[in-house]
Amino acid sequence: MVASTQAAGDPFTDPVYKGAVVDLLGAIGYGEISAFERLTDDAAMAPSLEDKLALLALANRQFAKVEPVRARLAELTEDPFAAMEPFHEAIDSFHSFTAPGDWWEALVKAYVGDGIVGDFYREISAFLDEETRALITSTLSDEGETDFAIARIRAGIAADHKLGGRLALWGRRLMGEALTQTQHVAASRDALTEILAGNATFGGLDLAGIGEMFTRVTTRHIERMATLGLEH
Repeated sequence: MVASTQAAGDPFTDPVYKGAVVDLLGAIGYGEISAFERLTDDAAMAPSLEDKLALLALANRQFAKVEPVRARLAELTEDPFAAMEPFHEAIDSFHSFTAPGDWWEALVKAYVGDGIVGDFYREISAFLDEETRALITSTLSDEGETDFAIARIRAGIAADHKLGGRLALWGRRLMGEALTQTQHVAASRDALTEILAGNATFGGLDLAGIGEMFTRVTTRHIERMATLGLEH
């Protein structure tokens, strides 16, 4: 573990700490851009104009969340695009491996897949300063934005019980791919690994703590699946 050199009240004097924040914001920022692109593409599968507009509205709200992240990176005197660049491959690979085959899979991914990734980033933010944590929480919040997806999926399952089994399998696949992506992101960036393993001011996790973190992420995934009327 690298000892913190931060001045009292300013964690960003510690280059390891600042690097972790820049990495995390870079990953979240590019994730929001990718979500916007993916939701825009998925809208083409919508069965009605109403559904198309609902998904495009969700995409626009995702895109609006990019600017606060970009602005914060600029405040930290970092190039936002350079901060996002290291995460292109992992995030693009996740979306490539989990490209939905139809409208129903697109809705489940919008609710369940993004939820898993967001939960992981929120877990990491617990070890960061209050301002950064608040920005991440706000960026990843779902203020009823996916209510329409929940309603559509539940109605679809009620009309076709076979759909529920297929989407349950899809949800399990999303869980596996999302955890693989987030673990890769964390493990590939030294600063993020340092923060998770332990920081002189903000603490860290031992192996048991990391296991508990992923248990919490899995539990919330199961809860989302239940909300949709699907078994994990």
